[in-house]
Amino acid sequence: MKRLHVHIAVDDLSRSVAFYSTLFATQPTVLKDDYAKWMLDDPRVNLAISARGAAAGVEHLGIQAESSEELAEVYARLKAADAPVLEEGATVCCYAKSEKSWISDPAGVPWEVFHTVGESAVYGGGPEVAGGRLAATQTGMAVAAPAPKAEAPAASCCG
Repeated sequence: MKRLHVHIAVDDLSRSVAFYSTLFATQPTVLKDDYAKWMLDDPRVNLAISARGAAAGVEHLGIQAESSEELAEVYARLKAADAPVLEEGATVCCYAKSEKSWISDPAGVPWEVFHTVGESAVYGGGPEVAGGRLAATQTGMAVAAPAPKAEAPAASCCG
């Protein structure tokens, strides 16, 4: 069964963790210095927050598949949509190893479709646009941000 994913950039991680822990009556399933995630069943959502320098607000939405078969089903729908798809493939993002692709809706809202296959000790990297906002498309064309510089910390995939 698929799960809705919401990723929010926050200014104050500690305060936000306290807020969402109270709202959902549970502590995060993942908690790092710059990131927290709740895997909730009611509502069925993967809510992630991060404090990594991006402007506060919703980073992106997504659909988390729980199997390769579900991911293939959702990928087929992405390819049928009237928008370019950025196929990121196997990646490390948000302290997890995943297979993922990106698409933007007609309003420009980035959507991530992914299947997590394991944990990671590092945050990871991935496509970004100015201001830390993720995007699979920009002005209707698929784009990928340049790779991070070797001397700089890894770019965030999720804000």
